[in-house]
Amino acid sequence: MSEALLVVEGLVRHYDRGSVKALDGVSFQASAGEVVAVTGPSGCGKSTLLSLIGLLDRPSAGRVRVGGLDLASVRRPSAFRAEQIGFVFQFHHLVSTMTLAENVAAPAVALGVPRRRRMAEAWAMLDRMGLSARADFLPAKVSGGERQRAAVARALSNRPPIILADEPTGNLDSRNGELVADLLVRHARSQRALVLVATHNPEIAGLADRHIVLRDGVLVSS
Repeated sequence: MSEALLVVEGLVRHYDRGSVKALDGVSFQASAGEVVAVTGPSGCGKSTLLSLIGLLDRPSAGRVRVGGLDLASVRRPSAFRAEQIGFVFQFHHLVSTMTLAENVAAPAVALGVPRRRRMAEAWAMLDRMGLSARADFLPAKVSGGERQRAAVARALSNRPPIILADEPTGNLDSRNGELVADLLVRHARSQRALVLVATHNPEIAGLADRHIVLRDGVLVSS
């Protein structure tokens, strides 16, 4: 393995004053260009792990480092996410009042990219996703598969070094699921990005370079 882009050390996340252990001492490393599947039964800690890496939550103990930066030292999580992290969720989380192009362009706002440039780049990204004909549509006016492909476009729009995908194909039929998985894998290869995919889908997991298996918040295989 090449030098690690992501280092997770002894990660712990407890809730309800410690009575619920979502993660309990998880450690692993991952490198740029890898596709890593995070697998395990429901409630094993997959989503919690991605939330901690993406600074949507803070650990009870342990640490996460990205490119050598300890995330505990990050004072502006939103700016860090805009530059370093792309998220793809099972439920696309597109803004209903914004067109697909506006949704895809949204992460660039935090980076101060001028509107004309960010919209041009959003259109170009949607074109690569086969969605240029839908760029001016609101999410409610396109299919579920198209919404999820737009969500992938949004996650990739700033070309972040890390993509966190939480059950990204969970609500899609097999064809659209394969399209979304292929887009994520191609991004990892072409951009030397690290893609972590939390999934129950064995076909999606089968595309990964390796697996991280969680059970009851504990890493049992990596």
